[in-house]
Amino acid sequence: MVKVRKRGEEIRQFILERVNDHPHDIAALTAQEFSITRQAVNKHIQRLVKQDSLVVQGSTKNRAYYLRSLVDWSNVYSLKNLLEEHVVWISDIKPLLKNYPDNTIDIWSYGFTEMLNNAIDHSSGEEVFIKVERTAVDTTIAIHDNGKGIFKKIQEELNLDDERHAVLELAKGKLTTDPDNHTGQGIFFSSRMFDGFEILSGKVYFSHEFNDSEDWILERYKSNKGTTVFMKLKNNTSRTSKQIFDKFSSGDDYAFNKTVVPVRLAQYENENLVSRSQAKRLLARVDRFKVVIFDFSDVESVGQAFADQIFRVFKIQHPEIELIITNANQNVTQMVNRAKSGLK
Repeated sequence: MVKVRKRGEEIRQFILERVNDHPHDIAALTAQEFSITRQAVNKHIQRLVKQDSLVVQGSTKNRAYYLRSLVDWSNVYSLKNLLEEHVVWISDIKPLLKNYPDNTIDIWSYGFTEMLNNAIDHSSGEEVFIKVERTAVDTTIAIHDNGKGIFKKIQEELNLDDERHAVLELAKGKLTTDPDNHTGQGIFFSSRMFDGFEILSGKVYFSHEFNDSEDWILERYKSNKGTTVFMKLKNNTSRTSKQIFDKFSSGDDYAFNKTVVPVRLAQYENENLVSRSQAKRLLARVDRFKVVIFDFSDVESVGQAFADQIFRVFKIQHPEIELIITNANQNVTQMVNRAKSGLK
């Protein structure tokens, strides 16, 4: 009986996780996946409908199923008055996430308060809009302020050439324009904790998905005023915030001393990574870490000067920092090894 109940739960979870992508053929897809009849699948679907997890649209012939929105809440807060992120979390947001596992609540507590605090302290905006959407599978929270824009502010504060360079700096972590009051860890760790994490500001769009080792940066034709952060997480994730913190710690001190640098983000347009100036752009602030992992995903080649600046010159200047490469093709690996040979 326990096995039957467990299998039924697996079938219903499969339906919930895929129904929005397959609203018209979810029954056929599920029947094929579990080698059961369409009639058996329909019993599970009807159960989910009765539980208000699914909503039905259309007639019998064109019937479609979608996840029902269990929570669709939004509110606007003034940034002119004293707004405190933990008060908003306790009074307004956490009650919407009732019955979630403790580890899920911990992730939401960290990510939400960090992102709202950024809007309060750094946006220079007048108000912030918060929206919470919850289904039987996952929850999405959006935070939008009407301020200057996070990438534009970082560009100006750090005298960067391009807003897109600000994304590269965010991807490294430990970036803050207010070092006396902030560590610069909030965005970095939040982007790694959630299933989906996105920032839209100005003409730049930044995205990180949990199962994807890469960060994505896109340039939009239309500029977006202020900053919008989207965070998405499965309601019953097994992930913990401690796992993410530990992943980017090395040694026994549990300090945030390891970073992954997505080398691809140092490329603007279709330029090749060949110069020392490009390498210096990539190396900005990495001396704050003990372990630096250079991720060469989607990088076809690098020039001799670029590799030499990182893996010989920088290494000579900072022998205490461990430099690691990952996802490098043969061309990149050969150039890096050539640069390293100059250390001998």
